[in-house]
Amino acid sequence: MSTLGRAELETLIEEATVDAWGEDEQRTGLLTMLEDHLEVPFTTAVLGVEVTVRGVGLSPDGGIVALCSRGRVRQSIGILDLPLPAPAPGGAQWIEAYRYWAS
Repeated sequence: MSTLGRAELETLIEEATVDAWGEDEQRTGLLTMLEDHLEVPFTTAVLGVEVTVRGVGLSPDGGIVALCSRGRVRQSIGILDLPLPAPAPGGAQWIEAYRYWAS
């Protein structure tokens, strides 16, 4: 559930995509904001297992993913599916903005 209102989310999206042409460039703008502002590492639970989110990136199909680890195991998880911990890490508003943009 978003903690930001529609107007706040749209302002963030506008900031990230101001010079973007098309969906791919908009996604890249949002990824850049996530890379710049999301405070990593942070821990969260995925399917009941604690993982550490170490960063963000693009999947082979072009979606934004969280780069997660647990011990030596590494897994990319679509950021649209990533549960956020409470309290959310700094910069999590950019995850909310991406989720709003993608919906």
